[in-house]
Amino acid sequence: MALNGLQTRKLGLITTSAFVITNMIGVGVFTSLGYQFKDIPNAIVILALWVIGGILALCGALVYSELGAAMPRSGGEYHYLTKIYHPWLGFLSGWVSITVGFAAPVAIAAMALGEYSHGVFPFLSPKSMALSVIILITIIHAYDIKLGGNFQKIFTLFNIFLILVFVICGIFIAPSHQSLSIHFNTFSFKDFIKPEIAISLIYVSYAFSGWNAAAYIANDIDKPQQTIPRSLLLSTLSVTALYFLLNFTFIYTAPRSELIMDNNIQNPGLISAFHIFGKTGGSIMGILISLLLIANISSFVFVGPRIAQVMGEDIKLLKFISFKSRNHGTPVPAILLQSTIAILLILTSSFNTILASTGFVLAFFTFLAVFGIFIHRIKFKDVERPYKTWGYPVTPIIFLIIVIWTLCFTFYGHPKYSIIGLLAVLSGSVIYFISKWTEKRSLKNGSVNNQIENSIKQ
Repeated sequence: MALNGLQTRKLGLITTSAFVITNMIGVGVFTSLGYQFKDIPNAIVILALWVIGGILALCGALVYSELGAAMPRSGGEYHYLTKIYHPWLGFLSGWVSITVGFAAPVAIAAMALGEYSHGVFPFLSPKSMALSVIILITIIHAYDIKLGGNFQKIFTLFNIFLILVFVICGIFIAPSHQSLSIHFNTFSFKDFIKPEIAISLIYVSYAFSGWNAAAYIANDIDKPQQTIPRSLLLSTLSVTALYFLLNFTFIYTAPRSELIMDNNIQNPGLISAFHIFGKTGGSIMGILISLLLIANISSFVFVGPRIAQVMGEDIKLLKFISFKSRNHGTPVPAILLQSTIAILLILTSSFNTILASTGFVLAFFTFLAVFGIFIHRIKFKDVERPYKTWGYPVTPIIFLIIVIWTLCFTFYGHPKYSIIGLLAVLSGSVIYFISKWTEKRSLKNGSVNNQIENSIKQ
């Protein structure tokens, strides 16, 4: 009976896609355009970059669809790198994820939500609002999978509806529009080889991060071998369309001169809203982004702990975080651990530094996972593959080329943060080897005890 109860709590295609979509749609798409427009004056080039970002995410999703269908277990890169390369490499990937990989984005999104809420309702404290939202969402996802899934599904559908309303109002109802003819007339493919394109693509890649969310929660998905590929593809295509329409609306309704002003550069959505809705636009946009960020935080709170849970199942030293509620199917200790780290990051205001330091290594592990498709096909020739990467080997190669280009540029532009991130990853090696040492010692002691017991019996 309990088994049937847990089975009914498995996530279907729509709910799984809701987690993937809201894992992607966060503060990134609402803060990037001003910085892009400042360095790249041609709007057509910028819109093309958002399409390229969608293609990049889609290429990654196609590869993860095959890996997820062939290895249907929660954990994402932790599980894939462990199986394809070595448990040590998988552990390092998981170590980054369970310590700050998900906790830092939760903290950043919660603080952004607090700031927007404070802008609409000045009597609210940004920090108190951020902490309250994290605590509330943690309770929801720690209590029951079905409750958390329904919460996510409702907020995701509502968010998509709000974005589409904003786009429709911007295109058809806004009192005035910006002319795009000058951008078409000055467009050149040579613009794509400029150094500014690499910087702009980093913003786009950050906004699309989260396309692989379904891979982390495979154990909670109904029929994961079919649902993971479908959810990744459906979500990535949907978000690409929404991002393109949203950025087109920003460009079409707000003058470039306003979008690149120092006071406005982080708030293209806010500036666009003023031009669409008039005086009340700022408040409407603030509420909109707050609602989007609630779903974004919720997705991180649900997805991230599944990595910690799987690592706890494999590694004795982390066994305390592997507990899963028998009645509700939730990894309570793992959820509480991640939310506690996120709260500490907010209280110490250190999440920006940590995210900057770990962003490089998180992208590196994603690179290894996608590259692993070539190794997996050689190493596990006879494994069942319910889904095969469309366009193989071209699609993974496209992803790898763009990511390694971005990694090189990131390391060149921010060597300090990149090196700190690598050192933080290597610190996980200490935990890994301590764990292996304790496991060997435990086995040795168990063997000695068995010998003593046998001697006594004789």
